Amino acid sequence: MMPRPRRTQISLEDTPYYHCCSRVVRRAFLCGDDKYTGKNYDYRRGWVETLILQLTDVFAIDVAAYAVMSNHLHVVLHIDIEEVNKWSDREELNRTPIVNGMDVNFLLGFI
Repeated sequence: MMPRPRRTQISLEDTPYYHCCSRVVRRAFLCGDDKYTGKNYDYRRGWVETLILQLTDVFAIDVAAYAVMSNHLHVVLHIDIEEVNKWSDREELNRTPIVNGMDVNFLLGFI
């Protein structure tokens, strides 16, 4: 079976809650003790938690739950469609550079 595009998988009318996972690659460790290198990466846990919670300031989401594991993380997100619908095009573009470093002045030239 062919994978479906995300736009056909997400339906805010059915549910505004989504469980998302992200896994590291190449046996890398996100947090905890890495048995292959002997290094401890627990200091990253607080950093990852802070970044997850900062997403609520940029996007119209609430973090309902999260878990930062040794080699992956889980988040349960609630999409606040009412908040998104309040945003103007300019406000939406002003949020973009926070995430990916784009030049908002360049983008605003298209509005």
